[in-house]
Formats: sequence, structure tokens, C-alpha cells
Amino acid sequence: MDKINELSRVVLLLIRAGAVFRIGYIFFEMISNEDEAQAGRKRIMNTLKFYITAELVFVMKALIMNYY
Repeated sequence: MDKINELSRVVLLLIRAGAVFRIGYIFFEMISNEDEAQAGRKRIMNTLKFYITAELVFVMKALIMNYY
């Protein structure tokens, strides 16, 4: 069980870091290419949606593990 919890923490850490780096990359891409700013905003929103969904999945996993 400890291995599963440790693996979950590592995956969540990678998701958080990946989301931050992707948002940063898209932000700098939007600065350099103002014509694609609308598409960049949409990509950032999709990244945030993925991040929130991933966090919710892990919160639900923690609640289920604590319940049982």
C-alpha cells in the first residue's frame, strides 16, 4: 500500500510540474506571437481544466482510501 501512495504522490508531482511548465511555455509563446494569443488562452484554459481534473481524481482516491 505504501508503494501505491508513493507512486500517487510522484504522479501528482509530475502533473503539477508539467502543468506549470506548460502554462509558462504557452505564456511566453503568446508574448512572442501576439497573433496566436486567443489560441494560447484556450490552451491555458485546457491545461487548467486538466490540472483541476487530475487533482480531483487524486482527492477522490484519498477519500476512498481513508473511508475503506
